[in-house]
Amino acid sequence: MEQILDLISKYVSEAFGMAGYDADLGKVTLSNRPDLCEYQCNGAMAGAKRYHKAPLMIAQDVADILDGCDAFESVQAAAPGFLNLKLSGGLLSGFLNGMKEDERLGVPETGGNKTVIIDYGGANVAKPLHVGHLRSAVIGESVKRILRFLGYDTIGDVHLGDWGLQMGLIIAQLRCEKPELPYFDDAFEGEYPKEAPFTISELEKIYPEASKRSKEDEEFRQEALKATGQLQHGHRGYHAIWQHILDVSIADLKKNYDSLNVSFELWKKESDAQPYIPDLVDYLKREGYAHLDQGALVVDVAQDSDTKKIPPCMILKSDGASLYNTTDLATIVMRMENWKPDQIIYVVDKRQDLYFTQVFRCARKAKLVEEDTGLTFLGFGTMNGRDGKPFKTRDGGVIRLEDLITDINQEMLRKILENHETDPGEAEETARIVALSAIKYGDLSNQASKDYIFDTDKFTSFEGNTGPYILYTIVRIKSILRRYLEENGKTWEETGALDILPPAGDAEKALGLTLTAFAPAVLQAGEELAPHKICGYIYELANQFNRFYHETKILTEPAEAQRNSYIALLALTLRVLECGIDLLGFTAPEKM
Repeated sequence: MEQILDLISKYVSEAFGMAGYDADLGKVTLSNRPDLCEYQCNGAMAGAKRYHKAPLMIAQDVADILDGCDAFESVQAAAPGFLNLKLSGGLLSGFLNGMKEDERLGVPETGGNKTVIIDYGGANVAKPLHVGHLRSAVIGESVKRILRFLGYDTIGDVHLGDWGLQMGLIIAQLRCEKPELPYFDDAFEGEYPKEAPFTISELEKIYPEASKRSKEDEEFRQEALKATGQLQHGHRGYHAIWQHILDVSIADLKKNYDSLNVSFELWKKESDAQPYIPDLVDYLKREGYAHLDQGALVVDVAQDSDTKKIPPCMILKSDGASLYNTTDLATIVMRMENWKPDQIIYVVDKRQDLYFTQVFRCARKAKLVEEDTGLTFLGFGTMNGRDGKPFKTRDGGVIRLEDLITDINQEMLRKILENHETDPGEAEETARIVALSAIKYGDLSNQASKDYIFDTDKFTSFEGNTGPYILYTIVRIKSILRRYLEENGKTWEETGALDILPPAGDAEKALGLTLTAFAPAVLQAGEELAPHKICGYIYELANQFNRFYHETKILTEPAEAQRNSYIALLALTLRVLECGIDLLGFTAPEKM
């Protein structure tokens, strides 16, 4: 379906041509003075030098041709050479009816089935998710949904941290606490237990205890390092413990990600990349990309155009141990071999910018990716408390994500029960849905790269730029449509046959014009990997609907055709809002 600006630009371009000027001057944009007009064209000013003519005269020539055109309510030439345009009600209603008939609501598929892998989540096994994991999960999920809607073959990968010293620490601590387990008996040749020797709660205590102990007890640290090496070299018992850690941790992680309505197509781990490391290292050495620097194997990635120092990308430490760099490069090799992505997007803390600059440059220099493969770092800012510092518990610890979600659920339940008499069970489910909108919208409405304040009172409010306000608007529309169906004995399917008429008032036209901007908002969000563009759009749409709602007698409109037109407009508004929140990763309840 053609975009509204392209459609209007065609009319204006034709008019430029008919007036004797180049048609390419007729590009139309949204007005930056909405108090004067809805759209504008600045082509006359661009054509002034070309035609040695005052831009206002060029604009007036075009305005004279457009005067009386059915597409416009008014066309005015304004100094120094603007064309100020107001759309006709007929063109607007025609566009909205076309949008209504389109199952994609006018949004074109631009992805061309290109494959995009999105690396987000980044959780570590044996550790609970904390608030620091929220942004990666929420932003990554929304970006995945937006790109998928635009026609990209999107693959989300959680990229679990499951390798390295943390595994050795857990094994060493477990050996101290339960030395009788068969995993520590080198002579044991039977089947290891299928049940893990720990629960997720116990596991989450083991790691911090082991980590603290390793900082105070050098002998224990050496035992953990030894266990890490033995695990990575195939120690049978330690591999069985590692598998238990994965099974217990992933089950818990899936539960927590499910509560955020976040999912992954791939549950790949750092360990999955390990088999690729030996060949990668050999390749980098053999092809001359890597060299020794003070005993470490590195790849130089600095460029002449750099304005700040970019250190070499280290592949192996002087003791031969691999690093995160090595694992991430091996993961790129694995992804290229198995999925051949056109783009890989990393949704990671923005403080990792330098690190990913090194990794990306190394991958390109060593030709680990195709020339046209996109490697994109989508860095996000910090989620802070009201004091402006990273979100913490009252005693200064890092708050668990599960606890944050529970707290927001309880706050939403309190507000719902305080304002409405409702069934407690139904209220709890509604509170869960609305709480998720508060958390996700509160995060996504901010530009990803910026730090933001997580303000529970603000985010759970039913007024202002919040998730609950958006959901309340959706529920209001659903309520009106239900009443209409009941009063007129119609089904939901029958409303699809109703036509949207030219707007009868300013509020109705403003709502219609905002609906036409849905496709550009989604396209921009996809191009810029910017979910906050969707938030900004649906907030504006909700505002325009509520203005229309307060200024219009919808169900009591006496003229049936006009009343039906209002209903068709509401049904389209509902579809757009529901599509918008789905792209953000949450849903709306039936009632609130």
